[in-house]
Amino acid sequence: MSETNDVNDAIKHFPRLRARTLRFGCGAPRSAQTVGDGSRALFLRSDGPEDLVTALWLSWFDESGEHHETKLADPRELLGATADSEDVPAEEKARRERAREGGTGIVGYSADDDGNRIVFTINGRLFLTDIDWNDETGAPEPHTRELAGEWLDEDPEMYTPVLNPRIAPDGEHVLYTTGSYLMLVDIGGELGDRITAVYGVSVEDEDGNPAENTWKIGLAEFVAGEEMDRYDGFWWAPDSQHVLFESFDTADEPTWYISDPADPEKPAAGRRYPRALTRNADVYLTVITLAFDENDRYAGITGNADVDWDREAYEYVAAVSWRRGHDPLVLVQNRRQTRDQVLEVAVAADGAALGATRVLEEHANEQWIDLVHGTPAYTPDDRLVCSLNDMATDTNRLTVDGRPFTPAGWNVRTVLAVTDEDVLAVVQRAPEIATEVPRAWAGSGTASDAESLFGGHDARSFDVVSIDYNGTITPVTTDPGQWTASRGERGIVVSGRDMRSARAQMRHILGEQSATISSTAAEPGFAPNVTFTRLGEHQLYTAIIAPSPSSPYAHADKLPVLMKPYGGPGFQQVVASQSFYWEGQWWADQGFLVVTADGRGTTGRGPAWDRAIFENMKGVTLADQIEAVNALPEAVSRLNADGRRPGVPAPDLDKVCMIGWSYGGFLSALAVLDAPNVFKAACAGAPPTDWTLYDTHYTERYLGLDPDVYRRNGIVQDAPGLVRPLMLIHGFADDNVTIAHSLRLSQALMAAGRPHTFLPLTGITHMTNDETVAENLLTLQRDFLRDALA
Repeated sequence: MSETNDVNDAIKHFPRLRARTLRFGCGAPRSAQTVGDGSRALFLRSDGPEDLVTALWLSWFDESGEHHETKLADPRELLGATADSEDVPAEEKARRERAREGGTGIVGYSADDDGNRIVFTINGRLFLTDIDWNDETGAPEPHTRELAGEWLDEDPEMYTPVLNPRIAPDGEHVLYTTGSYLMLVDIGGELGDRITAVYGVSVEDEDGNPAENTWKIGLAEFVAGEEMDRYDGFWWAPDSQHVLFESFDTADEPTWYISDPADPEKPAAGRRYPRALTRNADVYLTVITLAFDENDRYAGITGNADVDWDREAYEYVAAVSWRRGHDPLVLVQNRRQTRDQVLEVAVAADGAALGATRVLEEHANEQWIDLVHGTPAYTPDDRLVCSLNDMATDTNRLTVDGRPFTPAGWNVRTVLAVTDEDVLAVVQRAPEIATEVPRAWAGSGTASDAESLFGGHDARSFDVVSIDYNGTITPVTTDPGQWTASRGERGIVVSGRDMRSARAQMRHILGEQSATISSTAAEPGFAPNVTFTRLGEHQLYTAIIAPSPSSPYAHADKLPVLMKPYGGPGFQQVVASQSFYWEGQWWADQGFLVVTADGRGTTGRGPAWDRAIFENMKGVTLADQIEAVNALPEAVSRLNADGRRPGVPAPDLDKVCMIGWSYGGFLSALAVLDAPNVFKAACAGAPPTDWTLYDTHYTERYLGLDPDVYRRNGIVQDAPGLVRPLMLIHGFADDNVTIAHSLRLSQALMAAGRPHTFLPLTGITHMTNDETVAENLLTLQRDFLRDALA
């Protein structure tokens, strides 16, 4: 078969293959964590390109410097055939939906400080892997067994579900939550495993009988997982003698119901949802001191105190950090997210009552304060590292004891490690401010021709760097891409994607030794034909995807334009990673010039850019997409004039359409409702059409608390203006952007007599991993747009 036929065949089969491979993630290593001194690292990987069942692995170097990969635990060996038919608790399904986790088997793990004991769940059962090291060969010898299985079987109503297990730093005990109780597991020994309920929440009516329990313990509330990226609800102390945990009451939150209309006998499932402009869950923190007997078995609680802070003024618990040698840090935010406090909680502090707090730092911003994962954090020598939205330098920076030390123009996205010498961080450079690049990056994504193909070290690249407290930048990653890392004292694991390779990459580095952790992930079979450029007055970072050279549309003089944005706050799509453009390439080979432009409000370009959409998401984000469309002809002409690559077909501005999902779905519907002179058709997937139906923490950050602002930014009221073809797509099981959004818009369109198309998806959540649905969604949208533009 010729290369041309190979590419065309790959494009044809792309939708199904992407779904079967979990977006080409099956068989790729992920979730790496260095343990010990960094010469070892845990990671997850399934056995093949379409294998969803993920196993636990160890990457390690022997004394000679040779690299090895050892499988520590395989769900199929532990559970047999049942490993392929996963049955997990509803609470775990909800956590995975919040984390956008599509895999099965071992999807998370917890290791002790030495990295020789690891706990995880499979199908709701609790397992422990012990690693012994052979004195003669130096090789690991893993042993995996189920923990306390007889306890779970004997009284499942009491001891299950097993949620979020975390092993103590000393490796002797495990904590998990059932949602109603915090459970402590004594590990083995001569006395065997034992589970004890150490703390619980329950509700009784006036007569002392059990009543509806709106309380949860040891879990993160909905907005923490969905919007703050905080998934834990309890934290071990580094000394393994104390525990800090969250409990929350959802009684004041509205109750929403998710139903399956295709199965009328199945009752609707009710759950509490923190709808914008309504009440949040009431969140508490408690710290306890644990006692253990001479056999290291749990013996009771010797200290117990609620954490004391101004919960009325600061209702969000945004982050928790507990470092060896220090008391825990808690970051709390006010409802509007315009003020926060960094609190130290007294646990081992001399003279302070258990649970008392002192305010270490306070921060404020007129619009909102961004959360930066990994902050706040103590250095080992007692300095405090925090994040700062520095409006004066238009940079998201880090401070140490209140002093900004990361340079202007280097926007910090994530803090990965904090030492006395440096901070390891993921950054995005603003070249307009930080004009010079480190020597290690010279020639890497900086020349204009390379930058247009592979991206540059700017908002498109998530670079891992070391930053010392004098502001000196030392790159860890070299090529532009979407990178992250886990670092120990001697070793580091770097993982991510870039524009040069189709596969996710993971490298384990120990001094001069470096090894690529193997991958069996599938590849799409084609490289996206992407050109990066910047468009319009706002110099929007833009990716233009043209048809493949083998496509029948490759030599077209002019093509319809398909705008394919996310376009909203908190995310970006113009990233130096091939995976962002595979679907766009499928669309290009259907006969479209595909354009993704990151407008104001998308991440990576500093706090002023982010905040340009404050209280006006609707107007600003649509204006930027229109700006991109209008600037497109000149940009394509300029690209073609340089003669360094095959020509890009000219954009046909009489045939511009838009597709998108989530905020991109909102923007797509908005485009044909409010700018029909520019956009001739749209497909809107899971669009939030009425912002009062979305959650508090996300929506109020950008729109505030004024109901009039919500009315101005919604699109249901714009329904009478529809004069262009619009397809709405929504899953009935979506518990993030509920189908009520699309139903309300459809109802308003019907009332206004405006024809439209609606595709309701039975059993589909905010993620669409069903193979058949994935393929048919693309082909149905393609055919709809072709007909609309004909």
